[in-house]
Amino acid sequence: MLADRDAAATIAVKDLDVAKRFYEGTLGLKPTGAQNAEVRVYRSGSSKLVVYKSQYAGTNKANAVTWGVGDDLDGIVKDLKAKGVVFEHYDLPGLTRQGDLHVAGEFKAAWFKDPDGNILHVNNG
Repeated sequence: MLADRDAAATIAVKDLDVAKRFYEGTLGLKPTGAQNAEVRVYRSGSSKLVVYKSQYAGTNKANAVTWGVGDDLDGIVKDLKAKGVVFEHYDLPGLTRQGDLHVAGEFKAAWFKDPDGNILHVNNG
């Protein structure tokens, strides 16, 4: 039923203007489709990211979005840091920290938050 349908990540934010500056300016996402005062839709690869205004923004304590960026991970982390992104550091079983990266064997990952505290994740997957 849904296996052949596309899905989209959906992120609640308090202020769409602040979110727009972050998702477009900092992350470089491009708006797609109809935009309005309550919702902005972005294209990320072949996926969509829906950012909408909600009183519950930032209440999720788990990953909201994950990007698998392959070998570009180190460069993306460096570029985001240069744009002022602060990376989260977690004490996770089986992972060690190397700077802002969490590493387990060949796997590398980094986490950061948007202005509302939504947790965003990039990895070399």
